[in-house]
Amino acid sequence: MTDIKIRLLLVDDQMIIRQGLRSLLEAKPDLEVVGEAENGQQAIAQVEALQPDVVLMDVRMPVMDGVAATRLICQQFSETKVLVLTTFDDDDYVSQAMQLGARGYLLKDTHSDDLAGAIRAVHKGYTQMGPGLMEKAIAHTPPLTPPQPTQLPPELTGLTAREREVLCLIATGASNREIAEALYISERTVKNHITRILSQLNLRDRTQAAMFVSAFLPLLQH
Repeated sequence: MTDIKIRLLLVDDQMIIRQGLRSLLEAKPDLEVVGEAENGQQAIAQVEALQPDVVLMDVRMPVMDGVAATRLICQQFSETKVLVLTTFDDDDYVSQAMQLGARGYLLKDTHSDDLAGAIRAVHKGYTQMGPGLMEKAIAHTPPLTPPQPTQLPPELTGLTAREREVLCLIATGASNREIAEALYISERTVKNHITRILSQLNLRDRTQAAMFVSAFLPLLQH
């Protein structure tokens, strides 16, 4: 059986931190520190030269910080995983690092056994977050904006111009009376339009109609 070790690069602007980490991690038989860097710029050069499996990345460093270095390493060296290890649990740092490709975010007071376990997990492709940090990352991750439709579905193109007007007003929450007043038609005519709209769209009620049409309002109102 061959002894395959996880190759590590330590990135921190404080030598004493790097020395401490090296001592702790090299005590683990499956971990090997192959290099060190004191800023993000050096880290990128070392990743290119040494091709480590995992980079332990500090955040606040001179010349180039850990967030910028993480972005470039994840873009240019997809085989190398970045595990942020820092004293800062700042919400912005957590969310930025994870959005830019880091596979984990731990604080420096993490127990050495837990840190070693996180390194192994990250090396396998799993995400590792320190206690309470996952919530911070989720809370500060901007919601995804769904792509806007560029054309109407067949169900809507089959509606008449008047029915589209009625549907748009339904989407605004207008009552039958308000729709009738806006379009200068009777409430009975509004009800007839709504009945056909629901049948055409195969929907149960006006609430479903409003939800269905909301994504297409810009096209209907154009």
